[in-house]
Amino acid sequence: MPEDTSEINRLLERWRSGEAEAFERLMSLVYEDLRKIAAWQLQSERPNHTLQPTALVHEVYLRLAANAQIDWKNKAHFFALVAQLMRHILVDHARGRLRDKRGGSVRAVALDEALNVRTASDPELVELDEALKSLDLIDERKSRIVELRYFGGLSIDETSQVLGVSSTTVRREWTMAKAWLRRELQKSHLRAQTDERE
Repeated sequence: MPEDTSEINRLLERWRSGEAEAFERLMSLVYEDLRKIAAWQLQSERPNHTLQPTALVHEVYLRLAANAQIDWKNKAHFFALVAQLMRHILVDHARGRLRDKRGGSVRAVALDEALNVRTASDPELVELDEALKSLDLIDERKSRIVELRYFGGLSIDETSQVLGVSSTTVRREWTMAKAWLRRELQKSHLRAQTDERE
């Protein structure tokens, strides 16, 4: 809705200028959208995940509150950052659970499982995050496309708007990024199998 977009953009500007009440108003305006994104994110996690959508949104809230001086461009930029924050929170949570488990090791995951079926266990999420970091070193935009589409639940058109490129470019690079990640995760799977045999 255009009026919501204009209001969100105004509140982001006011918040960046130091108006604390603008942040509170912004969060009340976008809260339901954030819960939908969090619920979408968590549906890809294991069924007994300890984080719930509300807890994930509250963690995002705390991290955003600590970063008021971000140079917000617009609503799309805000939601792109939210997607990135959720990715980091979920990966940090997965890493913590793996550290806590005795013998917790990272298991290789097929990209089809991670990107299409969207049911990722802690090790799979960590492995996907590592692959995304590698992709980021090679092609930052492709990495951002995966982050926005997979972790943020953004459509091709929304991703296009955030990145300032055409939908055709996003569609093409999304396909290329998935193929690259699939190869990386297969290599990782082969390394894990070799390590198990030794």
